[in-house]
Amino acid sequence: MTVTSRYRRVGAAGLINAITAIVVTIIVVAIVMYLVGANHGNMLVGWFEDAGRWLTTPFHNLFTPHNVKQNILFNWGLAALVYAFLGGVIARVVP
Repeated sequence: MTVTSRYRRVGAAGLINAITAIVVTIIVVAIVMYLVGANHGNMLVGWFEDAGRWLTTPFHNLFTPHNVKQNILFNWGLAALVYAFLGGVIARVVP
């Protein structure tokens, strides 16, 4: 019985870590694509930017520098850091 609950806990933490890694990766890829000036008309670039915009919605306009690229970098970068931190904390406390 102990072995089963131990594996279940590791499995849940692993799943949370995987989801966190996917979310942070999407945000970081969207930031990089925006900063390097990737073609917004491309379907793949558009998908990453739309997904990144949706995932970072609570962090929009938290910082308001005049440069649009700095705005994306600061706000979306903060969102990626917060998601990574919270995902790590949740994965550690999952029973």
